[in-house]
Amino acid sequence: MTRPLFLILFFQLLGEVAARALGLPLPGPVIGMALLALALILYPPLFSAIQATVTGLLQHLSLLFVPAGVGIVQYLDLLRDEGLQLIVTLLLST
Repeated sequence: MTRPLFLILFFQLLGEVAARALGLPLPGPVIGMALLALALILYPPLFSAIQATVTGLLQHLSLLFVPAGVGIVQYLDLLRDEGLQLIVTLLLST
């Protein structure tokens, strides 16, 4: 399990390095994910090497949303007071 996890994190590192070195406007993990997808297309046996680890991570993906939910509950008063401005800003900035 450590080798597949290393491969996944290695592609994330490659994405971070590329984003910072080239000054790209995309987040490093997005670039890393694109590089991993490209590697999977060019070298299909890589999929079987990481499949079990990726499946395990996806089964527990909902746990990654717990910190965001805690943050929302913790700052509920602030969101109530500043929510409209936040929504308008998010819509206009996108």
